[in-house]
Amino acid sequence: MNPDKLASLPYRPCVGIMLFNSKGRVFVGQRIDSTQEAWQMPQGGIDEGEDAFVAAVRELEEETGIRPDLVRPVASIKKWLVYDLPESLIPHLWGGRYRGQRQQWFLFRFLGNDDQIDIKTRHAEFSNWCWMEIQQLPDHIVPFKSDVYSAVIDAFRHQIEQSRETDVVTDGFTR
Repeated sequence: MNPDKLASLPYRPCVGIMLFNSKGRVFVGQRIDSTQEAWQMPQGGIDEGEDAFVAAVRELEEETGIRPDLVRPVASIKKWLVYDLPESLIPHLWGGRYRGQRQQWFLFRFLGNDDQIDIKTRHAEFSNWCWMEIQQLPDHIVPFKSDVYSAVIDAFRHQIEQSRETDVVTDGFTR
């Protein structure tokens, strides 16, 4: 693709979700369509006219099977974070219409149990999933998303750490 054509392509509007559990670990999934050992947090496109928060809740359920009542919104990044796809991927993703994604990110706390996560959804995107320590994320993602992930980690690390510190377990219940 010539540089002028590449520069004229827009970014796909998208949301990203950092979902963390009571231990402060972050949900990541292995993409079903990837041969690389690369993990990612849930993310997806914003439908025409759709609110970004609504898209985040929808995408989370579509990709993980997690119902909206099993999460609590904690924070968001108001500015758009942008990444470019490697030029070799552009023709193969989204019909070659986008050069990358511009994403608005949301932080959610998972309130459920692991058995309430089901990645075998109608349009499955993950072949496997796990909870990962936040500091491990940069070493396990595809390189072209590393700047975005670093910004998301920087933005949300404090809220996750604060949540871990304020959880008190009494009589088997977390308060």
